[in-house]
Amino acid sequence: MENIVSQAWLLGQLGEANIVIADCRFALGQPDSGRQLYEKEHIAGAVYVDLEKDLSGAKMAHGGRHPLPDLGAFSILVGNLGIDGTKTVVAYDDQGGAMASRLWWMLKFLGHSEVYVLDQGYTAWKTAGYPVTDEEPAVFPRTFSPKVQRSMLASMDEVKDKLGRPGTVLVDSREERRYLGLEEPIDAVAGHIPGARNYFWKGVLGENGAWLSAAEQEQHFAALRDAEDIIVYCGSGVTACPNVLGLSEAGFDNVKLYSGSWSDWISYEDNPIATGKDE
Repeated sequence: MENIVSQAWLLGQLGEANIVIADCRFALGQPDSGRQLYEKEHIAGAVYVDLEKDLSGAKMAHGGRHPLPDLGAFSILVGNLGIDGTKTVVAYDDQGGAMASRLWWMLKFLGHSEVYVLDQGYTAWKTAGYPVTDEEPAVFPRTFSPKVQRSMLASMDEVKDKLGRPGTVLVDSREERRYLGLEEPIDAVAGHIPGARNYFWKGVLGENGAWLSAAEQEQHFAALRDAEDIIVYCGSGVTACPNVLGLSEAGFDNVKLYSGSWSDWISYEDNPIATGKDE
């Protein structure tokens, strides 16, 4: 797999100077829990990256619940984590890869190619008996030089402009009941963007929590093969990232993230909303 590394592979890389491990554990609604878990124990050598403090910007009238951070400030943060163009970054969490995939996408978006997600996450690592510690590593700041890949990002205006356009497919990454508009536990309005297809993000994982192989990802997303443009969204731009990663594994190179996602879409009163299954 091109974007996923195994536990055994990372074990063999521990202590290597070119590796930066990023602990991205985070629980929605419990914003301090990830940092607390990290301080209790983490993979040896890992630094901590916070979804809301580091991987998101300030919430405003538009932009969604987890808007992208200021790219200049984020680039400085990345450098302060010891990351530059010479480093290979491995991100992990304990949420099926959702938070780690956000960091994966952010670094890819800023032109850093050597970034990966750890298969199965922290609990599997600890269960395997691999090294954990409560010691925070010494970090030597570096200069991270971003090269923004604008083609990876879709704005609200682009999504709206492409609604119903032949060749463009919207992928809704939320659970089916939220997509259908039967329930909405987080955002103010239920439903989905008209025409979107529902691919719940956990579909990129197998029963044991491991990422599907490239061939399995191809099969999972086979119905999208003829799409000219694929725009992926979720509730706030976080759990869409595993689907973006899965599509990348499947060989798709025409994928964009709508980072504001549903929570941004519904912040514009005139945006259309659909419920039920789209025919």
